[in-house]
Amino acid sequence: MNKLQAVGLKSGAAALRLTAWATAMAVAGAMAPVSASWAQAAAPAAAAAQAKPVKVALIESLSGAFSNTGEAVYRNVYWAIERVNARGGVQLPVSSGGPRSLALERYDSKGQNEEALSALRAAIDDGAQVILQGNSSATAAVLIEAINKHNEREPNKRVLFLNYSAVDPILTNEKCSFWHFRFDAHADMRMAALMDVMREDKSLKSVYLIGQDYSFGQAVLREAKKQLAAQRPDVAVVGEELHPIGRIKDFAPYAVKIKTSGAQAVVTGNWGNDLTLLVKAAREVGYEGSFYTFYGNALGAPAAIGDAGIGKVVAVADWLPNVPGAQSEAFYQSFRTRFPKPQDDYVHMRMQLMVEALAQSIERAGSTDTVAVARQMESANVQLSGQGGSMRAADHQFQQALVVGVMDKKGAPGVKFDVEGSGYGFRVVRQIPAAKAQQPHSCQMQRP
Repeated sequence: MNKLQAVGLKSGAAALRLTAWATAMAVAGAMAPVSASWAQAAAPAAAAAQAKPVKVALIESLSGAFSNTGEAVYRNVYWAIERVNARGGVQLPVSSGGPRSLALERYDSKGQNEEALSALRAAIDDGAQVILQGNSSATAAVLIEAINKHNEREPNKRVLFLNYSAVDPILTNEKCSFWHFRFDAHADMRMAALMDVMREDKSLKSVYLIGQDYSFGQAVLREAKKQLAAQRPDVAVVGEELHPIGRIKDFAPYAVKIKTSGAQAVVTGNWGNDLTLLVKAAREVGYEGSFYTFYGNALGAPAAIGDAGIGKVVAVADWLPNVPGAQSEAFYQSFRTRFPKPQDDYVHMRMQLMVEALAQSIERAGSTDTVAVARQMESANVQLSGQGGSMRAADHQFQQALVVGVMDKKGAPGVKFDVEGSGYGFRVVRQIPAAKAQQPHSCQMQRP
């Protein structure tokens, strides 16, 4: 175990209480304040430790095929919580116990829905008040349902669910919940951003759609066909395929089909190893087309495709390291200082904003009462290092700017930073303001 791993075991899950505030002070100093109470946090972090901490439970794949994605999330959330605790924790009135630190505990879902439900029960039994999850829309859906039932059944032990990556649109539409808040742009929003770039590529005449066979992957393919038909009816879909999630070790057969189809581009929502192995296989069979991706900017994908991806791998994100601006650059360099290993280079602005929104909402509520915090979360508006966003109360979908980047060599114009020491980074080619990135919703929110 390294210093970021558990100091104790709880209900079969490694648990870490965040006390490394001193380390975070230098990092926090490089960042713009987010909540109004930042300037009031003159008391040292130790003061927050005197009160019972607010327990935050991360339920994620920390073993198995997608363990690298779970650990990447953990580093991001860990760093964000360090920053809050470094300034003295969340500032509450004396009547509510005074300043409170945030304590992060990790629970391994092993990439299975049943394991995630078991982890949820364990986290609630351990006193967690906030649940974090994101790497699987299918898992998010079962957690929303379970939390809805739990909060109705046990009003004195209610929990909030903060979602940083599960982007099936249904989660803030038909399955929207008062207890669930999504901080990532959903699949339709991401697809619209990619389409903004694809629409201008007049040489593009054929695409191959491939995705993971579960709710999110299905949603990506469905929306890709819908938006292509509406905006690029001249582009033919020459192949369409769903594959088992996290179970394919050799993507060569898929890559051969893609190459044989003659597709000029691949559109995929694949993430984690399912993306890395796909692009690696495509390179190995000699596929020379472009990749329009949701997550092609990290976790081994750039290194796997190499020079073949220059100018051809496109990724959409809420933020990229090469977003122009001194504040953005300082933010990224602070993360790399905190986590200097090349393989740990996977930072998400939205996860930082999510934790800041949580701290802001607790402070505005003046307590840790779940309903009160949720009501404040509905109007959360946070800024950090020149980036920011706000929660839409109607469906609990965070509204933020999106960026689209294209892969290039480090050192090329607009590519100061590479990815994971690969020598390849992403040049920002499109910045889409929040007002343009937003999409309509069909949520009928039921509030307590």
